[in-house]
Amino acid sequence: MPQITAELVSQHNLPPEEYGKILATLGREPSITELGIFSVMWSEHCSYKSSRVHLKRLPTRGKAVILGPGENAGVVDIGNGWCCVFKIESHNHPSFVEPFQGAATGVGGILRDIFTMGARPIAVMDSLRFGPVTKGPSPGRQSDAEIGRNRRILRGVVSGIAHYGNCFGVPTVGGEVVFEPSYSGNPLVNVFALGLARRDQIFLGQAGGPGNPVIYVGAKTGRDGIHGASLLASSEFSGADGQQKRPNVQVGDPFLEKLLLEACLEVMQTGAIVGIQDMGAAGLTCSTCEMGGRAGTGVEIELDKVPQREQGMSAYELMLSESQERMLLVAERGREREVFGVFRKWGLDAVEIGAVIASPVLRVRQHGEVVAEIPNSALTDEAPIYERPIAAPPRTVPMEPPVEAQRALSGRTGKALGEDLLTLLGSPTIASKRWITEQYDTMVRTNTVIGPGGDAALLRIKETSQGLAMSVDGNGRYCYLDPRRGARLAVAESARNVSVTGAEPLAATNCLNFGNPEKPGTMWHFREVVDGMAEACEALGTPITGGNVSFYNETEGQPIYPTPVIGVVGLLGNAARHATPSFKNPGSKILVLGEAQHRQESRITFGSSQYAKDVLGALWGLPPDVDLDYERRVQACCREMIAAGLVESAHDISDGGLAVSLAECCISKGVGASVALSESQDPLYQLFAEDPSRIVVSVPANCLAEAGRVAAKYEIQAQQIGTTGGNGLKVSLEESGSVSGEGSGREPVLFELSVSELRLPFETSLPAAVEGNGRAAGQ
Repeated sequence: MPQITAELVSQHNLPPEEYGKILATLGREPSITELGIFSVMWSEHCSYKSSRVHLKRLPTRGKAVILGPGENAGVVDIGNGWCCVFKIESHNHPSFVEPFQGAATGVGGILRDIFTMGARPIAVMDSLRFGPVTKGPSPGRQSDAEIGRNRRILRGVVSGIAHYGNCFGVPTVGGEVVFEPSYSGNPLVNVFALGLARRDQIFLGQAGGPGNPVIYVGAKTGRDGIHGASLLASSEFSGADGQQKRPNVQVGDPFLEKLLLEACLEVMQTGAIVGIQDMGAAGLTCSTCEMGGRAGTGVEIELDKVPQREQGMSAYELMLSESQERMLLVAERGREREVFGVFRKWGLDAVEIGAVIASPVLRVRQHGEVVAEIPNSALTDEAPIYERPIAAPPRTVPMEPPVEAQRALSGRTGKALGEDLLTLLGSPTIASKRWITEQYDTMVRTNTVIGPGGDAALLRIKETSQGLAMSVDGNGRYCYLDPRRGARLAVAESARNVSVTGAEPLAATNCLNFGNPEKPGTMWHFREVVDGMAEACEALGTPITGGNVSFYNETEGQPIYPTPVIGVVGLLGNAARHATPSFKNPGSKILVLGEAQHRQESRITFGSSQYAKDVLGALWGLPPDVDLDYERRVQACCREMIAAGLVESAHDISDGGLAVSLAECCISKGVGASVALSESQDPLYQLFAEDPSRIVVSVPANCLAEAGRVAAKYEIQAQQIGTTGGNGLKVSLEESGSVSGEGSGREPVLFELSVSELRLPFETSLPAAVEGNGRAAGQ
């Protein structure tokens, strides 16, 4: 047995004070296996030791919430005896080290979190962040080598997601992909999964009933993924880490996971299962101590009985391996044969490796000897909790636009504004993600009503004819400039994306991606994000049911933007009565629901926009501020209009502003539009500002008056800006009327672009960029 030295303790990411706590807890020196167990359970990834004190401020209760944080996934009631199970997780560092397997096993892990609750997964979304794949004008230009690496990581991540989801048989129905220089050394791969279960058939990860057998099921254990949680997800990277840490990345088998899903759901129906948990981060260690901890019991296991695919594995390796496609079950004593029979049918290992014990400890034996014995509480509830130092970092971004940007902003003519729109449509962040999504199976299981390309995905619940909408959203650039505002905006936009389908937001999950928590500036960003998120979730009625915190997203000391990603789930009473972004018919009236609330800040908030980044190559100011009560009313108004059949299309105004939203509405089905901007305001801001709480809807002419009445009911503006029709987007400058009015048409056309001109950069830019065929069209 290795001698426990200060160097060995340090290699396990355990500072001296934490090792001292281990000695006090055990009353002796730990074995090497115990040291490894503490290192993973006290890692940032597993213990949330830097974030727990802040996460307590998030709202977690709501009228639909059945289970919130603390279980494998959140659960909300959707009526008719059904519930929705959902969660978002990160696999950031593994996807940098080994993009294909890192992303693939991220999908596999979140799917197990869903079906371990007794739910069948019905959809996956992903939220991805990469460094630039083109040499655009944005701040922080990248070298050719960095761009090449970013492209390689993107291709690997997308392939990994597609491989696992397609082989498993779950549709990948959308998400978001963002490109920023801050993610060049540290991509983000956040995966959001959703499943369905009967409300009375939810399973929990509890080891109940002393004497009950503990059963290992699924794949055999190997040496892959050891210290994935404690080294990959709980420490910074250095330049050499890419190759050195490849053995820490798990290897997935989606076909085996599909068998595991079916076997687990079938064995749950026998009534023999007391508790079940995925062996995810920290593998056997996490599942055993957490299941015992939740039930107030203990677990004793014999490692010689664990199915192994490699010879001579030590107790340390077996307890810390993060081999994929494995679950731990607790069954009723005397019903083991039923369990074994189900897994034998599906060709999977199912072995009794131990038992539940009354003493609340994790006891591990190998070769007849006890190699680890630790109180469950020491590994779970009593893990270290830190109130890290917090200090606002010095602001390095100007509040006012740089001189070059001011000069450019003052000289934009009508024609130049049209060219700017094409540039934005060709920006990889805004451009069509078809190159990515066409690699995914988006329709398997035939529940997909709205797939990639919509503001949110919509899944049909065949058993009830209801629909479930799901959306992910976040803007790291916003949070870098003002984390509280940025977090409020992320919640608002994700909920708005759900609302424009017609669904009412029910609850949310979050994935909080940040740099090193030991730096006071990082913790200031984190605190502000949590508080902003809490404010928005309270105001919009979307409690947080769980999620993930990912710290140490830094390479060579360079952190990512603070990036909270918010997943929102909503319920639609009738899946057939929904809206999509595309204009459907000529002759319909185009309305903007909502209005800019803080015009006096336009110059300052414009610096956070996609226009400032991709057209001007500049960054300044603050993100827009969102009036949460107004946001709530705009969303409710939109949902009521959709439910009443008043609108033909609905599309959120976000990245790129009104101009990009209109272009996207035209591109999808080739139906153009003529719109008029107010002559009293700068057309640049009207077209490209990203003020929140605004939705573009198209309304049949005979529904216009009723739409106006609904808007008045919610006390929001519904401004008529144009009419659908034609083969392009024509933008004029004139005084607009109210809902029932028409513009005067006196002023000239600012620009007119055909649908084919709009579609060219939008559809071709990302493939050209990723495949390295020069700069993207429109750049």
